[in-house]
Amino acid sequence: MITRDAIRYTRIPLTHGSGALPAVGFGTLIPDPLVTKQAVKTALEVGFRHFDCAERYRNEEAVGDAMQEVFKAGAIKREDVFVTTKLWNTNHRPERVRAAFDASRRRLRIDYVDCYVIHTPFAFRPGDEQDPRDEHGQVVYDSGVTLVETWRALEGLVGGGQCKSIGLADVTLERLQEIVAVSRIKPAVVQVETHPYLPEWGLLDFCREHGIVVQAFAPLGHALEPKIVDDPVITAIAKRIAKTPAQVALAWAVQRGTAFLTTSTTLGHIQENFEISALPEDAMREIRDDITTSVRFNSVVGTGVPGFIPRSR
Repeated sequence: MITRDAIRYTRIPLTHGSGALPAVGFGTLIPDPLVTKQAVKTALEVGFRHFDCAERYRNEEAVGDAMQEVFKAGAIKREDVFVTTKLWNTNHRPERVRAAFDASRRRLRIDYVDCYVIHTPFAFRPGDEQDPRDEHGQVVYDSGVTLVETWRALEGLVGGGQCKSIGLADVTLERLQEIVAVSRIKPAVVQVETHPYLPEWGLLDFCREHGIVVQAFAPLGHALEPKIVDDPVITAIAKRIAKTPAQVALAWAVQRGTAFLTTSTTLGHIQENFEISALPEDAMREIRDDITTSVRFNSVVGTGVPGFIPRSR
C-alpha cells in the first residue's frame, strides 16, 4: 500500500541523463558558511537527498564539508544524494566551462556532479568578478558568446563520468526551445521560478513533451507579498487536511510532476518542508482553477541578475 506520505520520497527518472532526481530538494543559497554547513547536515538528517548548489553562492566548500561529515558517519552514502551545481554567468565562454566545473567539483569534494546547470542564459564579462559593472553601475554583458555555444561546452562534459546530466535555469520558454532545437544532449532539468501564482503551464507542457524535469525555485514565493501561504484557497485546503499552507503548496508542486527547492536554516522549517503528504484531487483542482493571482517574484529571467522584487498588495 502506498501511503500519502510517500510523495516526499518521489524520485523523477532523468530522460536525458543518468539517475533520478529527488523531487523534494534543498537549496543552499545561505550567506554564512557555518550556517550553510549546519543546515545541510540537518537537511540530510531530516531526509533531503537532493542539494542544489552554485558557484555564485560562494559556499560550495561548506556544503561539501557537511556532506563529507555525514557520509563518513556511514548512514548515508554519496550515491544516495543527488548534487546539482551551476555555472555562473562570467564563465559562459566555452574555454572557461571545464575549469569552472572542475573547481565546483573540488570545492564540493565530490568525484562527480549529478547535474550541472547554466545558472542563467545571460553571459557576463568573463573574469573573477562575479558581478561586473561599468562606471554607471550597469551590468557588463559579454556579447562574444551565445547560449548555444555555452550549451555545447556543457554537452562536452557529459560522458566521462564526472558530469551525469546537464540543465538550464532562469530561462523563458523561448530560450529553452532554442536550446532543445539544436542540442545534441537535451536538458535533463530546467530550474525556474514557479508556484501557484506563477504556474508556468506552457513551459511545463513543453518539458513534459521533451522529457525534461521542471524544478521550482521559490515554490513558496520567497515569503514576499502577496504571500502564497496566506492565499485563501491554500489556507482552506491546509485547514481541511491538517497540513500547513507551505506543505500544501509544496505537495501541489510534486503532484503536478515538478520538483522543488526550499531553503531554511531552522530545524522546524526544514522538517516542515520535507514532511509533505499527497493532496486530494479536489485540492489540486482548486489550486489550478480558483487561484487567480499572477506574480513573478524574481527578475532574473530579464536581466541575469538574481533578485527578488519586494511588492505590496
